[in-house]
Amino acid sequence: MQHLIVGAGPAGVHAAETLRRLDPDAGILLLSGEAEPPYSRMAIPYLLSRHIDEAGTWLRPSPEHFQRHRIDVRHGLVERIDSTHNRIHLNDGSRLDYDRLLLATGASPRQPPVAGVELPGVLPCWTLEQARAIARRLQPDLPVVLMGAGFIACILLEALLRRGARVTIVEREPHMVPRMMNPTAASMLKRWVEAKGARVLTGHAVELIEPNGDGLRVCLDHGEPLEARLVIPAAGVSPNIGFLRDSGIGLDQGIVVDRHLRTNIDNIFAAGDVAQGPDFSSGGFQVQAIQPTAVEHGRIAATNMTRDGALCHAGSLNMNVLDTLGLISTSFGNWRGAPDGEQVELLDEAGWRYLNLQFDGDHLTGASSLGHSDHIGVARGLIQGRVALGEWKTRLLREPTRLMEAWLARSLAAAPSG
Repeated sequence: MQHLIVGAGPAGVHAAETLRRLDPDAGILLLSGEAEPPYSRMAIPYLLSRHIDEAGTWLRPSPEHFQRHRIDVRHGLVERIDSTHNRIHLNDGSRLDYDRLLLATGASPRQPPVAGVELPGVLPCWTLEQARAIARRLQPDLPVVLMGAGFIACILLEALLRRGARVTIVEREPHMVPRMMNPTAASMLKRWVEAKGARVLTGHAVELIEPNGDGLRVCLDHGEPLEARLVIPAAGVSPNIGFLRDSGIGLDQGIVVDRHLRTNIDNIFAAGDVAQGPDFSSGGFQVQAIQPTAVEHGRIAATNMTRDGALCHAGSLNMNVLDTLGLISTSFGNWRGAPDGEQVELLDEAGWRYLNLQFDGDHLTGASSLGHSDHIGVARGLIQGRVALGEWKTRLLREPTRLMEAWLARSLAAAPSG
């Protein structure tokens, strides 16, 4: 049996290791689109901040790890898939055959529809190669414009400030991190970031980037233009599905899969940021570009590639944990709330603490927080376990910090007696 995995990120690597464990005699080929050891993109900001070296971004301690597990790692870009003949064609003219194929091609940064994004000095920070280019430019007092104030931008911000850059964040939406924070939490985060030395312009859009002497001028939809020597677009990502347009593989927002992470073609599976997989909170299917989902997808897809239909995916829980210059924020599940659900929030602006719990009937279905780190992971357990809260719902509505007590009480109540 020949297993071919396209994509060497967290989904691909965990899938390869699962395949080796379940199918000791199979051939496993892990195809990477970059001439680097398999690495985590989420580690790149820590490389820029000098917390780690390049080896610290690797998903496994050494390249020899894959050799020891008889996983063949190669580099190449897929041009097209011939599912009739179980073959992929690479852009260098070579071909690779497979019995089972896993597509774990991840996502790429969205290219903002702004004139001038192709200019030198405009660099996304998504690959190791791009991180090296940014690191060469960074120096104390360098004016940098960060386009976007989402999850990735907030991680990058710390690295830029640690390197002494003067950072201005420009976010089109009315508040920061709109995909994991409500306006209350986001306004606190904005004040925190500004107190740490960055400038934050929410509700602004970049309309044009143009040369300006040795640097760049960033023109906004309103307000004074910004002077910069480096512009970093960080406005979200899109699944890498362009090469599949004529493949016959079902596509929507990403690659359409079933609850076994199988595509509409029987021996082709998909996992990670490219897969439109089961969503725990909604019961539907959507793309979740987060690393925990990628790891989970990789394990489940690989299991079903070797044990046909052995695992049915109940759905990934949408969750984010973000450290922005020392302020921890989280969101779990349906943190925006159900249409007819109840909620409770606890706000301590002076102490930089915020907690919001969302309920639907007798269950906790979503949670978000800022500055709360004690027991906040318990919220995930209550949500993902679909724990019936009983009288503890009323108690949490009065005292939302009693999550651990609620978890222990309901766990004991559910335990078999005797």
